[in-house]
Parts: sequence; C-alpha cells; structure tokens
Amino acid sequence: MPKEADRLEGGGDKESKEERTQEASEETVRKRVRANTPSPHRGSTPQASPPRFVSVEELMETAKGVTNMALAHEIMVNHAFQVKPTELPEGSLERRVKEIMHQAFWDCLEAQLKEDPPTYGHAIKLLAEIKETLLSFLLPGHGRLRSQIDEVLDLPLIQQQAENGALDISRLSQFIVGMMGSLCAPCRDRDISKLKEITDIVPLLKTIFSVLDLMKMDMANFALSSIRPHLMQQSVEYERSKFQDFLEKQPNALDYTEKWLEETVRCLREAKADGSDAASSDSPSLLPLNVHNHAYLRLLRWDHTSEPFPETVLMDQFRFQEMQQEAEQLVLLSSVLLIVYTTTGEAISGLPGLMETLKNTVNVMLADMHTPSFSAQEALATAGEKLCVELSQCLSQHGYSPFSADRKSTLRGQISAIVQPDNTVRKLMDSRVQSYLLASLESSQHKTPPSLPGGLAPVSRELKEMAVRFSRLVNFNKLVFSPFYQKILHKILETEETPSMESGL
Repeated sequence: MPKEADRLEGGGDKESKEERTQEASEETVRKRVRANTPSPHRGSTPQASPPRFVSVEELMETAKGVTNMALAHEIMVNHAFQVKPTELPEGSLERRVKEIMHQAFWDCLEAQLKEDPPTYGHAIKLLAEIKETLLSFLLPGHGRLRSQIDEVLDLPLIQQQAENGALDISRLSQFIVGMMGSLCAPCRDRDISKLKEITDIVPLLKTIFSVLDLMKMDMANFALSSIRPHLMQQSVEYERSKFQDFLEKQPNALDYTEKWLEETVRCLREAKADGSDAASSDSPSLLPLNVHNHAYLRLLRWDHTSEPFPETVLMDQFRFQEMQQEAEQLVLLSSVLLIVYTTTGEAISGLPGLMETLKNTVNVMLADMHTPSFSAQEALATAGEKLCVELSQCLSQHGYSPFSADRKSTLRGQISAIVQPDNTVRKLMDSRVQSYLLASLESSQHKTPPSLPGGLAPVSRELKEMAVRFSRLVNFNKLVFSPFYQKILHKILETEETPSMESGL
C-alpha cells in the first residue's frame, strides 16, 4: 500500500505501531529464551559458573541479537526461505482499521480527480512513490532505464503540468505499467497483463501498488538466493558471536546441551560394555566425532513433551521434530511393505507398478499418524484389509492362485502387530533407518552416500532426501557451535584416552 495511505492511519501512530510490533517480537523471543534456558536452581545439573544479575537493557539487547541470529539461521538452513508480505489476522481490529483507512485514501483520491478542475495533490505523491520504487529495482548497468524514468516521471514538471491543467495521468500510468513489465520477474507477467486491461485511473493506481509490493518481495527473494552461497562463513561467525553474547548474559545457558552430550557418552559406554550398538554392528567408540554424530541421531528419538531440547539446536527443534515424525512414518511404511513381500512370496516380485500402488495405499493410511485423533491400530487394520484386496486383484490379473483366506488372515495379523513398538519387524526397520541416517552423517565428510540397508528400497527416495536435509542441518550446527562442543566434550571425555579434540568436530 502507498505510504500516503499509511500516513492517514494516524501519522505518529504508525511509528508507535511499528515500535509495538518490534517490542512484541522481542518479548516473544525473551519468553522463548526464558522458557528454554535453565535457571540456576532447575534440576540437579551442576552449574559451570554462578548466575549474575543483568539489567533490563542488557536483556533487551540480547533478545534483539537472538532475533537477528534466528533470522540469519533461518536463511541459511531453510533453502525454501522467502520474504513474504505480512498478513494481519482475518477479522482482527488492526486489519479492519487498516482496510478502512486505505479505502478512505483511495476514495479521497477519486474525489480529488473528479473535481472541476481536478486536484492532483494525492496523485503526485503517489507518482513520487512509484518513481522511487521503480528506481530501487534498477541495477548499476540500467542507465538507459534510469534516464527514461527520470525523464517521464519528472516531478517538478509533473507539478507544473498539474498547476496548468495539462497533466495526463493516464499516459504516465501506461508508462509505469510498461516499465514494470520490463523490470518484473517472469512470474509477474500475468499481473502486468491484467494491469493493461484496467482503464479507470484509481483502480489502476491501486493495482499498480499491489503489484509493486509483489515485485519488492520478488527482488528481496532474488537477492537472498543470490547471496546465500556467499553467506556461509559470515553466518557461522555471526551466529557463534551472537550466541557467545547470549552466553555471557546467561552463563548456565548450555546446561541442557551438556546433559545431552553426557547422556550420549553414557549410552555409548554402556553399548561398548555390552559389545552392541543399536545403530551399528560394531562396538561404538568414544571419539568426539562419533559421540557427536550419535548425539544428533538421538534428537530423532526425542521426547519433546517432557525433555528440554539442547540450547544449541533449539532454533531447529521443529525441524528435528518433523524429521523424527518422518522417520517414524518411513519405519512403519517399510515394515508393512516388507511383511507384504515376505508373506506373498515371489508371485508379486517384479510386477510393474505394484510396489508404488501398495506404497500409496499405506501412505494414505499413515498420513495423519502424528495428529491427536490418529489411531495406529485402526490405520494398520484398515491398511491390511485394503492390501489384501489389492493383492487378490493383482494375483488374479496375472494368473496366479487366489489369495487364500488363511494367507489373508496371516497378512492382516502381521501388519496389525506392527503397532507394538517391540515388534520384531518394526524394530529391525527402525534400526536400519537409524543406521542409514548415522552413516549419512559419517559419510557427509567424504561426499560419498552410504549404501542402503536391505528392506528400505521402497522408501529409498524419501529416506535419501531426509538424510540430505538431516546432514545439512547437523553440519551447519557443528560449524557454528564446534568451540562450545569441544569444551563440553573435553570435560566429559577427559578421563578417556582420546585423540585431539580437533580430530572430532
């Protein structure tokens, strides 16, 4: 929306509204920091250093730093990140007031242009804003376009034409639409075509501003995608610096990270003593890199309802939770398909398209498995029934013996049994998924993808895509927080005979 319309909302009120919005954002960050940062008396974790009092100003400054750090982090780890226009909640008072004030502005503009002679005060201010926006889209090499804009949208000349009754806003609007067509991204071509169909000047100007707002978003997102490859090192140093600032204000802000790594070491020591490891056939070592990779793998089994998340991965908690849910669904899906092919035998092996058909059937049943209303028992029972029908049809079409009632009953029973966490097939596929994800972390340093464990071929595409996202997220986190992890692991492993910490992280 044009700035002139915003000014109608109350002049200074706009600035106060922006300040309130910024304060609300900072308060949200502060609440999250307070909620996820352990107090000096929380739990029995020993404190590395005593707490100290900080001023409100220091806390606010720290909150701003955390806000900026979260934004920089989002740009780096979320390759789909885009700048989007702010949408006020539907039916909210603020949205209603904004709509009324903006409509009042456009009504005022229309009334001015209908006067005899017309008044062009608002129109000239709009043209000035449009000129400023068009110039902001230009690159250093766009000298000819810059000259055209300056020549046609010559504001002193436009003012003189308005005073002498010679201003042709329609001609200027057509020039603006044409220039927008030259500067916009291909995805805006349809919007530009619609602009050319509008003949009334006020609706045209109103739509021009709407499309210009979209073009601003396009430009910002293009800039983000262009500079992202060059931001890695700067972003790592920036996040590390901001977290260090936060740590100086909250000395106990690594308590849960330390607990996370301590418990990982304890689990690895127990597995080493037992001579077995849930994610590897080899006895796990206590090399720092191995400890760290296993620690990240544990984040995909986290109890988010009762266990506080480690501070250093807190900004990515939602991402790890999503991948945890995705891994759980892949385990159930691969378990069902393994049972189907084991129970049915060679009759269906190699039949074109059957695997995808069965896979889609099970996926539909498991689509809502992480919603409160989902019943795994009902979903697996229904999946068993549907798979029996599809397998019977497939066997009949290819001339095989009908699917007997006993085989159907056996298949349904084995599929329903997967609902139990200690089910043999489910545990096997879960172990193989975890093994593959751990191997993806270990191999990411050498850029060589790990081999796929048996039974996971039907979900290979989804698992490989998840492994890439998981490795990318983990490796970036390692880059940012490696100095903090080194200190913690050195403290935990100082009683062990380990290589230099530099070999691990």
